[in-house]
Amino acid sequence: MLLLDDNTPTLLAAAAAQTPDSVVPKDEFGQMIHTQDSISTAIKDSLKNMDLTDIKAVVTGENTLIKDGLRSLTELTVGFVPKLLMAILILWLGMKLAKMLKNLIVRALDKRDAEPSLKTFLGSLVDVLLKAMIIIMAMDVIGIKATSFIALLGAMGLAIGMALQGTLQNFAGGVIILLMKPFKVGDYIECGSYKGYIKEIRIFHTMMRPFNGRIIIIPNSELATKSLINHTKEPQIRLDVVASVAYGTDLKKAKEVLWEVIRSEKEIVWEPKKPSVAVSNLGDSSVDITLWLWTKVEDYWTLWEHIREDIYIAFNNAGVEIPFPQVTVHNATEQAPFQMEQRDSTVPAPPERAEVKAVEA
Repeated sequence: MLLLDDNTPTLLAAAAAQTPDSVVPKDEFGQMIHTQDSISTAIKDSLKNMDLTDIKAVVTGENTLIKDGLRSLTELTVGFVPKLLMAILILWLGMKLAKMLKNLIVRALDKRDAEPSLKTFLGSLVDVLLKAMIIIMAMDVIGIKATSFIALLGAMGLAIGMALQGTLQNFAGGVIILLMKPFKVGDYIECGSYKGYIKEIRIFHTMMRPFNGRIIIIPNSELATKSLINHTKEPQIRLDVVASVAYGTDLKKAKEVLWEVIRSEKEIVWEPKKPSVAVSNLGDSSVDITLWLWTKVEDYWTLWEHIREDIYIAFNNAGVEIPFPQVTVHNATEQAPFQMEQRDSTVPAPPERAEVKAVEA
């Protein structure tokens, strides 16, 4: 007799053809083939070999396997649920506080008249950072250690910072400029070799418009770290004008002419500081008289254009001589050339010792 598995084609075909009254089939070699249900056989063997004492121990409580499992499940549930509730509470309160802090920062920026782009950017940045901190705190309460996560974020931040070092410096400079406001749009500033009016202040760079109509784009880090002159920060600004007269000119008359010019200029203000006129330098070919004139910021360039022309016309009408560089040439008489003194090239011998003693005596 040949025993075959349930999944052999020969046995499957024999089982399909076999009936209760049929004869046991034979294979091509003449051997009888018996079909057998392996699943039923396995269940019968298991029930036959089962020890009923194990079932009895489970029912009576002598076997603590199920009891220990239930106890562990209970402890896990009782210990985890409070932590989960605490984490949910931290998330809820933290999100509320983050929103409040964001609104406070935005209101503080509004009081400082910060740029809208800066307010939006800083508000979003603070919101993201606070929410990330709250999520990390909630994870720690639940039991999820965020140390590796924080270390990974720190490494990524360091790598990004090194790669974008110049860009981050410009960003920091832009934040400082927009918060501290050393200058604003429309101011005329001077920084190094750059001079012009501020056209636009952005997060990473500032656009300046000089007098030639071109646009200068300056990195914010340069404007934030270097010294600069803001010519339009105050409402009034002083214009210094030098008027030179020739030596021998009546200074009293020259000053009277200059005061007449000052009184005729409507852009000059007399309060809180009055104009001043004084001799400031005695040059090689001129006497320099300086005019210190105060004017409004918006009238500065108008006065700058008019005052020198008016001084020239007033000096010309009053007969005050305006000097120009002069060189005086002296006609020297011809002299005989100098003669070198004839020197003896021989070195004299040192004096005798007796002569030295006689001199000493």
